[in-house]
Amino acid sequence: MFIQTESTPNPATMKFLPGQDVMPSGTADFTSAEAAKASPLAERLFALGDIEGVFFGGDFVTVTKSDNIDWTHIRPSVLGAIMDHFTSGAPLMAEGAENDSGHKAHEGDDGPLITQIKDILDTRVRPAVAQDGGDIVFHGFEDGIVYLNMIGACAGCPASTATLKNGVENLLKHFVPEVTEVRAV
Repeated sequence: MFIQTESTPNPATMKFLPGQDVMPSGTADFTSAEAAKASPLAERLFALGDIEGVFFGGDFVTVTKSDNIDWTHIRPSVLGAIMDHFTSGAPLMAEGAENDSGHKAHEGDDGPLITQIKDILDTRVRPAVAQDGGDIVFHGFEDGIVYLNMIGACAGCPASTATLKNGVENLLKHFVPEVTEVRAV
């Protein structure tokens, strides 16, 4: 098995591509060792130490390391853990654990507007962000403000504010005039 690695705009996060599907649908984000108990692979990665986050996308795993260690020191261990997991045939998620399908449900009179916002995010934003090892999902809409949750490599990325304001906000304002601002949750 050959696992490709890619850097991301977030220097603390690296993207690992095992050459096969990771999450056939949805995503999974683990920001603590306790949360990682829902996935044998995430649990194995947190057990390495100096890991602060693990994110599963369609065909990739992103791992966020602590500032205490350099990638040259921990990358071989992360590669080994990912390779061991996929070659063992173990399940990605523990029995009964659920993956996140993405956007938060929204109720209210502005349902068609929310559907349009989610469609734009799904077709134009999320694929581009996934290339960088992360995801942006809808969290809410109130008084013209769209609230988005940034996960994976996007969480804590130095470029995340620019991505939201210069990219996502401008795109949503263009296609949905009711949108006045975009904020991270």
